[in-house]
Amino acid sequence: MRKYTFPLPLLSKKAGFREHDAVLEVNRVLQYLTVTAHECCCQLRKSCNLSPTHWSHLHSLKMSNSCGVSKFYHSKALTSPYPGSNIERSQVAEDKVGWLTEWKDYNPVEYTSVSVLAGPRWADPQLRNPAGRTGLIGRGLLGRWGPNHAADPIVTRWKRDRSGSKIAHPVTGKNILQFVAIKRRDCGEWAIPGGMVDPGEKISATLKREFGEEALNSLQKSPKEKEELEKQLQRLFSQEAFVVYRGYVDDPRNTDNAWMETEAVNYHDESGETMDNLPLEAGDDAGKVKWVDISEKLKLYANHSYFIKLVTEKRGAHWSEDPGPECHE
Repeated sequence: MRKYTFPLPLLSKKAGFREHDAVLEVNRVLQYLTVTAHECCCQLRKSCNLSPTHWSHLHSLKMSNSCGVSKFYHSKALTSPYPGSNIERSQVAEDKVGWLTEWKDYNPVEYTSVSVLAGPRWADPQLRNPAGRTGLIGRGLLGRWGPNHAADPIVTRWKRDRSGSKIAHPVTGKNILQFVAIKRRDCGEWAIPGGMVDPGEKISATLKREFGEEALNSLQKSPKEKEELEKQLQRLFSQEAFVVYRGYVDDPRNTDNAWMETEAVNYHDESGETMDNLPLEAGDDAGKVKWVDISEKLKLYANHSYFIKLVTEKRGAHWSEDPGPECHE
């Protein structure tokens, strides 16, 4: 579970600070606390995976004070018609304004001005899947409109025999490469371990964190085990890496308005010694984890097979027994 901290704004200590100023300042702090309480409750709901029934019993903070300052409540944002149009908003009662109040039948009017749709420089472009239609609008299972950013660490090593020698494919003669694969709990497909980039998080941190959580079960380790695991992970993820792919992912969760984008990075353990000290153990979103021989026969989640193919091309490893048609100038 992630820990979140929110800086509390302090009351001003300016010279000549009057009682009226104090009231305004208190109001500002209370407004801030209202937003903070909402964010904290949202994190609680996500962390505890509460059902809507249980969630309905949680309420935002009720605040009152001797200065007579009431909780922040917007009213101008509810006025109709919408400025510059004859569009009437869906009516929202005062007790239904807060997002923490359950309202299953809430069905707001959708509206974007034609002046905005015309695409002036000051307006965001319409969020449309760059690869085309998907047959579904909205966000589906994705949390953000537009691109949802992920990071996929592709950890590889050479397949070796008992004597430690590299094993070559009998047909192509190229050495066989292996990578760490997980079996996803949600769909049962094998995939590259990876996950979503947290707000403000560096891609390098996401890659190491997700590999540790899904392929090494780091979340369930003792403090001492985590400390030792971190040293080993740092050794692997501090070496020179190869950015395999950066961009759109052909993910089954994509919609017309929300889609996955990733940065897939290859961390190659040339000698195999580093990964020998990191025993694989499935954790977090992974049901199983194992080393998998790489070839064109792989059937992986989304277009992960394509990422893996790019790694074999970079490393000069085996991929296909069929060399394909020769190219002539």
